[in-house]
Amino acid sequence: MSIPEKRKSPRIAFDRGFDAWIMSIDGTWRLSCKMRDASAEGARLVPSSIEKLKEKEFFLLLSSTGLAYRRCELAWINGDEIGVKFLKVKR
Repeated sequence: MSIPEKRKSPRIAFDRGFDAWIMSIDGTWRLSCKMRDASAEGARLVPSSIEKLKEKEFFLLLSSTGLAYRRCELAWINGDEIGVKFLKVKR
C-alpha cells in the first residue's frame, strides 16, 4: 500500500542526479551538488559538503554560467541530503 503524496505539486526525480551548485547570496562561496528531485516548491540535494553549507538562505545555480538559478532556504538536513524551499520573488 503506497502512502499518498502530500506535496502541492508533483516531484520530478533525476535518476543520475542533476549537476548544480549552491552559492552564497553575496557570491563569496560555492559548492557543487546533485539535485535528486525537484518540484515547483523545492528540491532535494546532495551537496559536496554539508559542513561547508554556511547559510540558511542561498542560490541554487542550475547552469554553470549562473544564468538559471533559484533563491532557496534550507528546509532540512538528513545525512548527506538537504531539502530546500524555493523562495518567491516579492513584487
